[in-house]
Amino acid sequence: MAKVIVGMSGGVDSAVTAYLLKLAGHEVVGVTLRTWLSADGKESRCCEIDDARRISWQLDIPYYVINCINDFKEKVVDPFAMENIEGLTPNPCVWCNKEIKWSKMIESLDVFGADYIATGHYANIKELENGRVTLQQADCIEKDQTYMLYKLTQEQLKKTMMPLGKINKKEVRKIAESINLEVANKPDSQEICFVTEGKYGEYIENNYDFPLPEEGYFVDEKGNKLGKHRGIIHYTIGQRKGLGISLGERTYVKEIRKETNEVVLSGNDALFSKQIKCNQINFMSIEDLKEGEELEANVKVRYHHNPQKAIIRRTNEDELTIDFYENIRAAAPGQSAVIYDDDNCIIGGGIIVK
Repeated sequence: MAKVIVGMSGGVDSAVTAYLLKLAGHEVVGVTLRTWLSADGKESRCCEIDDARRISWQLDIPYYVINCINDFKEKVVDPFAMENIEGLTPNPCVWCNKEIKWSKMIESLDVFGADYIATGHYANIKELENGRVTLQQADCIEKDQTYMLYKLTQEQLKKTMMPLGKINKKEVRKIAESINLEVANKPDSQEICFVTEGKYGEYIENNYDFPLPEEGYFVDEKGNKLGKHRGIIHYTIGQRKGLGISLGERTYVKEIRKETNEVVLSGNDALFSKQIKCNQINFMSIEDLKEGEELEANVKVRYHHNPQKAIIRRTNEDELTIDFYENIRAAAPGQSAVIYDDDNCIIGGGIIVK
């Protein structure tokens, strides 16, 4: 048996993770990473410390809080704001998982004399014949979280346990109810943890003093002006609602042009494309893809996107070109493209570029 540090968010998934590991005979320590404190003193939804402490008391495991507020702001929140200002659509959870959650918990292994960390993510860890470790999609595919975890390193994965990969959310709640956990029916967190109210653009406006993108023009695909927009931080590729403009037909954001402060609007058909490029690449199941090499695989371009068949080619030292067999909709620069094999294991992934 091992000594395991469990990341406790205050939710039912991490609570059941801790319970299952203790039931299996492991020595369990509960840890919450304090990542955020808003101006009014509220915790983010990812570090609800009071709930996590109560769960740990009920499970009779030691519990600690690690302060990560400064690191979280520097490595997750500030880059999120800056990329939005550049007209990109970043996913801060991808970076938080690698740079904060896994990094800080693995750093704490020596402090607690522990062997592994564990989380309540829905994913399976798989050891491959080539000696590498990868993530395989959860058996409960609708809850699968591998897309958000593709940046994890080999060193991080080899020290990780994920007990929920083989069970579904209904079973998790049943387990929690069977031991009378107060959080058994606690709703799942849905939004970015540090945006506790309002929308992303409003959050950036309210929390950053440096110059932000000003009002500009909506334009059509030919560059014709259609009306005024509030500032590019309020829009993302594929957005239809909340544009504040009516053109008599369904209209979507096709492109954000930071250089000219324009938001390009189009019909739905114009959102589809067959090719994307990505950089900031991380491989899991393979060590690398050499320049000029290619492989056929399945690719997701956002969390709720069904993987689609594509040819992936290494086109230079830090870039992959992905050619899909079928058109994909609204691939947004700044989001992640995650590559899976036919066994639903992560091959690798990167950040979509313009």
